[in-house]
Amino acid sequence: MSTTIETIEPIPFRLPLREPLRWGAASVMPEARHVLVQVRLSDGAVGWGEAPPRPTIYGETVTSICSVIRHEMAPRLVGELLDDSTLSSLYGRLQTVKNNQTARGALDMALHHALANSRRRTLYEHLGASRSQVRVSYILGLGDLDDSLAEAERIVAQGVRVLKVKVGQKWGEDLQRLRLLRDQFGEQVDLYVDANECFQPQNVRQRLEKMAELNVLYCEEPLPVESILARAAVRKACTLAAGSALPLLIADDSVFSARDLRRELSMDTFHILNIKTARTGFTESAQMLNQALVGGKAVMVGSQASTGWGTVQAALFAARPGIDLPCELSFFLKLQEDLLTRPPMLRDGYMDVSALAQAEIDEDRLRDTRVNE
Repeated sequence: MSTTIETIEPIPFRLPLREPLRWGAASVMPEARHVLVQVRLSDGAVGWGEAPPRPTIYGETVTSICSVIRHEMAPRLVGELLDDSTLSSLYGRLQTVKNNQTARGALDMALHHALANSRRRTLYEHLGASRSQVRVSYILGLGDLDDSLAEAERIVAQGVRVLKVKVGQKWGEDLQRLRLLRDQFGEQVDLYVDANECFQPQNVRQRLEKMAELNVLYCEEPLPVESILARAAVRKACTLAAGSALPLLIADDSVFSARDLRRELSMDTFHILNIKTARTGFTESAQMLNQALVGGKAVMVGSQASTGWGTVQAALFAARPGIDLPCELSFFLKLQEDLLTRPPMLRDGYMDVSALAQAEIDEDRLRDTRVNE
């Protein structure tokens, strides 16, 4: 009997954070106000995806995500056959609705999850994951230095061994924060940075050299995305300066899609691709992983500050072959509470991914945290 898509429902919810996350020139996240997307199939199987609205990045809001799913995306899919052979074509239908990255990504992940449940296989098996552990990093946002150091100390005590430090607004304070972190943790914690496009061509080389002195491993998007020739030149300079160990460049804001990735590979602007399943789902993320590996690039999996369920899905994808760098899978440590029946476990820098195959959403908690659009 054929299995079809019966219903698609967006469910907005709210979870409080221990402290706000700040990044870039004007972005702050005081709480996690996200949208879960539920897909129900004709055989009763259910799948879930998480859409994190980021107005200053993608232009999406809770209201826009719920509206575009109900009025544009769901009508394109409800009633359609869902099996392994149709996933790609269904994602193609979603791509006809332009932009709306996290709405599309969440719906695609919910389709994969529903199909895995329908076929009585774990999402770990469905995605072709092969590793039982993934090394994790934690996003340390902008803010007061003492607060940042205290947050870092708490996170390291909880098992994280890689910190991704937001920089870019005030370079003097950024450099001081990196020095204090290096003094506090020595070499037991690896550091890299995310500049969110806040550097300029005239200062980027000097800043990379300063970071190299502190053994900062990578720098994510140091320059504005539109400065593509300058970004390619910086990548070339980092490679030529390999003997001095300048931080390797991570592509994130410049690769919102597989189409973007083809452009960036043709211009050779980066060393490491940051795939975010929250914005490209499982279908397009798998395409981008293959593109990057064929292009000789390293790959990590990033977070759009997802809560527990988004973290579970990103971690299962991160366990696929070819993804060897630390992945942003510890944002759940910033939550005061979560929706999972069991929290992910960290130990000495690694997440136990095999245990996540049994993770589920607590629907009673979801009802308690549900909010109006």
